[in-house]
Amino acid sequence: MDIGTDDLHYLELTELAACIRARKISPLEATRAQLDRIAALDGELRSYVRVTADAAMAQAEAAHAEIAAGRYRGPLHGVPIAVKDLFWTRNVPTAAGTVVHGDFLPDEDATVVHRLNEAGAVVLGKLQLTEGAYSDHHPSVTPPKNPWNPEYWPGISSSGSAAATAAGLCYSSLASDTGGSIRWPCAANGLTGLKPSWGRVSRHGVFELAATLDHVGVIARSAMDAGAMLGVIAGRDHADPTAVLDPVPNYLAAAEQDVRGLRIGFDAKWSSDGVDVATQQVLGEAIKALRAHGADIVDVRFPDAKQAVADWVPNCAVEAAVAHDATYPARKDEYGPILATVIEAGRALSASDYQRILLRRLELRGRIASLFETIDLLLIPVHPFPPLTLAMIRTLGEQPELIARLQEYTCPFNMTGHPTITLPGGFSATGMPIAFQLVAANLDEVTLVRAGAAFQRITSWHRRHPSPSAWRQH
Repeated sequence: MDIGTDDLHYLELTELAACIRARKISPLEATRAQLDRIAALDGELRSYVRVTADAAMAQAEAAHAEIAAGRYRGPLHGVPIAVKDLFWTRNVPTAAGTVVHGDFLPDEDATVVHRLNEAGAVVLGKLQLTEGAYSDHHPSVTPPKNPWNPEYWPGISSSGSAAATAAGLCYSSLASDTGGSIRWPCAANGLTGLKPSWGRVSRHGVFELAATLDHVGVIARSAMDAGAMLGVIAGRDHADPTAVLDPVPNYLAAAEQDVRGLRIGFDAKWSSDGVDVATQQVLGEAIKALRAHGADIVDVRFPDAKQAVADWVPNCAVEAAVAHDATYPARKDEYGPILATVIEAGRALSASDYQRILLRRLELRGRIASLFETIDLLLIPVHPFPPLTLAMIRTLGEQPELIARLQEYTCPFNMTGHPTITLPGGFSATGMPIAFQLVAANLDEVTLVRAGAAFQRITSWHRRHPSPSAWRQH
């Protein structure tokens, strides 16, 4: 097959899947090319914690043999992907970005990893993340670089998942989102991210940050790719009683549909107050494109989300304290300062204050559910400014108002559990990607994939890729 090296690495997952199914390229060739690229580039990018090269080649060989024998399992068969290092992988260290769990060797796969294996995917390795999936990397960890420009934030906590997917070091990646950890990295790295509804995907075998806020999802190069991944990992799970029992839709079929007749809500005030001009332009162009292809744009008023943003940190803190109860404070010295501080805050919060937070969450969930009686989707920013520089990120601890602005469009949908898709929509004056979100009613990821794929058929933002020279010249 006549595909250039960069063209191969930057194919969408579903494009590579079509080539593999047609036997234009083999899983062995695709996997070896990915491993070679990781070896050549990731020493500087630092997206992987661990590359499982031998296991990946064994999976690729098995996929090659099955496909040659006519036993094709589906769109992930033989496709090289990678997983955030908080998903258990049998007999492979899984540390969740921590030192305290550095020696943890799971004796089983997380449900989502098992499902990827059953689908015939090739798992290249484990991807770096912030400590415990909270807001900063452990001091002993060298954070991944943003492949568009290493002077800019790669996003948290799924930093390695986004960097690897954007740099052509895997075709998609498993990630998680507790307050923005799929959406921020996707926005910063020009990727498509799908945060499913809480409970749509099993959390069994996944290190917790905050159980009722954690969403297991996907970082990908397109909405169609995200739908292919979600179709494999979603669904009921006897090992996780909180996983919803609803049947899993055919996301790839939905991706073939257009947006004609979809009602897309837009709160012009909420999406412009304090929002950078370049970000507003991206929102405006997205609305223009969707309207031109048959979507109805509906003026809405979103419930005030300020209290939800304020409540997110103490809510997360309490649940993080529970998640780390076995090792904190017993092994406090092994924790970085940021995660330790939030656990301490959670241990100090009163039961009555926590209950008030839970009641406010229920109220917001109800108000947003009512909003989706009049619309199918909500279009909003990911955050109110283009990607931040690392220098700016280092000042966040001194700027609580900036933290609140960063969380304004992400945290509320962890507090309510609603699904979102992040879509690249333009670039800043400094050449960094800018994204927007679509939000759907609970368990309506199928409409997110439908609208996201339709938008990406009429735009090309998701097909822009960074060059290795971008992160090597800094």
